[in-house]
Amino acid sequence: MSPPPTAGHHPPHDDPHWHAPWGPGDQRGAANRMTDSSRLAALRLVERGAVFDLSHIIDAGAPFMAPNQTPYLLSIWASWRDSIRRRRKAGFRNDAGSNLERIEMTTHVGTHIDALGHFSIGDRLYNDTPASEAVGDWGLERLGIEHLPPLIARGVLLDLAGLDGGAHLDPGRPIAPDELARAAEAAGLAIVPGDVVLIRTGWGRYFGVDNKRYLEGEPGIDVPAARWLTARGVVAIGCDNMAVEVLPNPDHGLALPVHQHVLAEAGVHLIENLVLDELAASGARRFCFVLLAVKFRGATGSPVRPVALV
Repeated sequence: MSPPPTAGHHPPHDDPHWHAPWGPGDQRGAANRMTDSSRLAALRLVERGAVFDLSHIIDAGAPFMAPNQTPYLLSIWASWRDSIRRRRKAGFRNDAGSNLERIEMTTHVGTHIDALGHFSIGDRLYNDTPASEAVGDWGLERLGIEHLPPLIARGVLLDLAGLDGGAHLDPGRPIAPDELARAAEAAGLAIVPGDVVLIRTGWGRYFGVDNKRYLEGEPGIDVPAARWLTARGVVAIGCDNMAVEVLPNPDHGLALPVHQHVLAEAGVHLIENLVLDELAASGARRFCFVLLAVKFRGATGSPVRPVALV
């Protein structure tokens, strides 16, 4: 992939790096690499039937990045008292009480997956899509999360939390491509097309426990490591932090360049705020990974509850 253009510019229309190999109308990106045979191969990895839940509970204490993100808010829209009163007035005699809520949040709070339309380089989204044409007042008209098929793939865990001798890597600590390669080699793994790669930094321990610390920065991959993964044909990259990528970036003049490369250039999805400690402690390094996004039409992401089956 060619380097991202400078801010305010978009790549030339004849740049081959900006046209998806699946055609000019493609909205699925690297998810196209999943096939019936790859899904069957992933399911065959399940030997014990054990399930590891890789998601956080979403509540009012979930961290969020202001000002772009807003907090999770749930209120009871209709309670059992309200519904019984209304039903009595309508002539019902059995006092059927029901409770319904209203939820307000961005789709990027808690454990979630990014849609390909979430990030641009200048005015260009994935597959050389003009942002001015794809982003409407009421959602994405192209590249929304509804185009993501169910992810059923081989999952690979690269555990880097103890790399520097502590329980976790520190904020601003970039993970290099050779460190990913060594972690894969130590686990007896080779990253292959169609994989979902999960990276454990140990930073997830602060989610909902010390949100100020969780948001002040984070360890994660930088662009070279992201390119190392996308070059191997991965479908998605996930991490136990807020953005997958290192924050702040070592080049303080760059804002979220991993998002730009992974989503806008490579068409690979990002999965954020994962829970990976229990899975890592189990010793599992390859497993059947399952993730289903809610098909919110036009949304830039979706809350998810991914699982690892071993």
